[in-house]
Amino acid sequence: MPATGKLSIDICVCTFRRPHLADTLRSLAQLRINPGWRVNLIIADNDDTASARELAESAARDTGLAYTYIHAPARNISIARNACLNKATGDLVAFIDDDELVTPEWLEAMVTAYEQKNADVVLGPVRAEYAADCPEWMRKADVHSTRPSWVNGKIITGYTSNVLFNRTAKSIAGLRFRADLGRTGGEDTVFFSTICKAGGRITYAPEALVTEEVPANRANLSWLFRRRYRSGQTHGLLLLEASGFGLLRRIENFVVAEVKAFFCFIMTLLTVWHLDRMRYWLLRSALHMGVVSRLLGRKIIEPRS
Repeated sequence: MPATGKLSIDICVCTFRRPHLADTLRSLAQLRINPGWRVNLIIADNDDTASARELAESAARDTGLAYTYIHAPARNISIARNACLNKATGDLVAFIDDDELVTPEWLEAMVTAYEQKNADVVLGPVRAEYAADCPEWMRKADVHSTRPSWVNGKIITGYTSNVLFNRTAKSIAGLRFRADLGRTGGEDTVFFSTICKAGGRITYAPEALVTEEVPANRANLSWLFRRRYRSGQTHGLLLLEASGFGLLRRIENFVVAEVKAFFCFIMTLLTVWHLDRMRYWLLRSALHMGVVSRLLGRKIIEPRS
């Protein structure tokens, strides 16, 4: 805590040619902010040129918060996120995406969870907002929303679409996002997995809600399949790096992933007349196929959007 006794928080938003950034920043103007906090915005523009400067600075001024604009080229999200971390001076750092809206109680809920649960990292939910013409099965399954997953009652990784963490915690200090994953995705999974392995504690604040509209180009099964496949590739990368040069461990990981992928594929065929179940198993199959592909040495695919 600084000598002034104020809790300082840097809210980071990385952007790339997205006009929605203005709405994201305006939503921050509605935050309930404790008088004992000092809040600063850091906006990192990941475009080749400083294309978002005018929009970002105009919208940031409307929030009434102190802000810093950074040009962090080019087209690699890890570069933008690391630029934010390099610029941050606050006790706590938060990240949200440039296509999201925060609720007024978002920051309050994040800080409360951080203080009460003695955590290094706090994750909040990202609720997908579907258009009226979105397929009903997609809305029902809520497949675009983001929440943490638990393994044996513990959160072992995270995401940057709604997170707050103590940048000086022992498990986090000096850690940066991997630039080699900045185009393919998975850099946030690796970042928070590394924190967990170093002894950092990750918790969840269900009240710290942000919302995200699902664009038309993502409201289809093909996009979801590719997204799950790529998530599987990231998991496969983590398995590879954890096994090191241990051949038996690598073979074990491959066999387990192959069996899971085959099982999900069979379940997809068996449930073809029950479309909701079929889609569920198809996406599970994509995940495990991604793991297998990375364990076989395939490169991680780059997202189309």
